[in-house]
Amino acid sequence: MSPVTSLPPIPDRAALEALFGRSLLLTRDWSTPELETLMAVIGRFAGLDYAGKSTALFKDELGWALFFDQSTRTKSAWAGACARLGLDPVIVDGSSTQVSHGETAIETGAMLGMNAHALGVRHDLIIGEGNRFMRDVKQGIDDYLAAIKDPRRVPVVNLQCDIDHPTQTLADLMWMRECNPGGLKGKKIAISWAYSPSYAKPLSVAQGCSMLFTRFGAEVVLAHPAGYHLMPDTMEFAAASAKASGGSFQVVNSMDEAFQGADIVYPKSWGPYDLMLQRVDANKAKDKARLGEIEKEALAGNAKHKDWICDERRMGLTRGGNALYMHPLPADIGDEVSHGVMRQHTVNVARQAQYKMYAIMALLAVAKVPNLAQRLETLGK
Repeated sequence: MSPVTSLPPIPDRAALEALFGRSLLLTRDWSTPELETLMAVIGRFAGLDYAGKSTALFKDELGWALFFDQSTRTKSAWAGACARLGLDPVIVDGSSTQVSHGETAIETGAMLGMNAHALGVRHDLIIGEGNRFMRDVKQGIDDYLAAIKDPRRVPVVNLQCDIDHPTQTLADLMWMRECNPGGLKGKKIAISWAYSPSYAKPLSVAQGCSMLFTRFGAEVVLAHPAGYHLMPDTMEFAAASAKASGGSFQVVNSMDEAFQGADIVYPKSWGPYDLMLQRVDANKAKDKARLGEIEKEALAGNAKHKDWICDERRMGLTRGGNALYMHPLPADIGDEVSHGVMRQHTVNVARQAQYKMYAIMALLAVAKVPNLAQRLETLGK
């Protein structure tokens, strides 16, 4: 596949205006037509970037990002998006806030909102906390701006929470569509757990993929070993979305079964559900020793399933033995995926990753720029 070489059409003006001022904290919060509008903006920014056009819509504005979990690629995507839009990016460790000293998320939002013009947050390891924190931060920002009658729009971008990873899954969807111009309807997508010897990873990528891909008519099969199930409400949403879109959603305990005849495979590790829940109480108690024990138990559980790897044999089970391999990166090469499969798809996963930056750009632009349709047209000239 070659990079985007033409500018996609500008979305409908009224549809864009309906997104003005809004923050996307879960993809399931927005309707499918709203997501289609957003994806059209993502595509437009990708086309402008590949064409070497400036997309500096802002000047003298600040884009803060708080990371409560490790990251390299998402930090890069945030910085790249801000820089291309003309925002000055600042990325800080979430532990540097006063949250651990009793400051509420609403208070944090007010403090950051008085200076920032956009806020990204990654808070993904504790079930029940990450997305709630983002919503409270957003409330704090909005309440502060309303109290001082400040007309600024300060969107909050979910850079991964306990439930969803919207910028990643939107990037995934854009890449799948680029590789499948006829659409995803009828395409079999295998979302599978895979073995990892590193830390017990969040549930949110698998959950977000399940909730989003099922909205576009795909035949989605989720595979995981016993004990690695996902949050029930996300699975219910995925099943309902598949039914509404004319696709399907199935959960199996066999990686081979998921890969059989698949058009797209997405093998990615996540932590065992019950232990991820135990993190909640340990985190509230600030019990670092227990958190360390939970991590060790999770990795020991992972080690029982070392055969869950995306290798050449499993890729041979896919449709024509040539499925599109996807991963949000970084992949544990030799554990989640074989060296050979990764070598074959190195460029593919890089192209997949690049769309995350454009997704962040689009989320900031639709929320902050009035008359965005006109501005996008001007940028293209």
